[in-house]
Amino acid sequence: MSDVEALKAEIKKLSAKAINAKMNLHDLSEDLPVNWTQIMSVAQAAHDAFAALEAARASLKARETA
Repeated sequence: MSDVEALKAEIKKLSAKAINAKMNLHDLSEDLPVNWTQIMSVAQAAHDAFAALEAARASLKARETA
């Protein structure tokens, strides 16, 4: 498997994690004020998931244009 193909597979995994994190954040927001103490941890998890996805996409774009 080439580096580009491996990166595309990783992006699929990261995308699924990001979507899951987004849904967790959405679900938490609908239940507020219940579990309000979890806002920071759930938001940080979503932030980290989307940051990793964005970095992987940027890496793929750089490899494809190189």
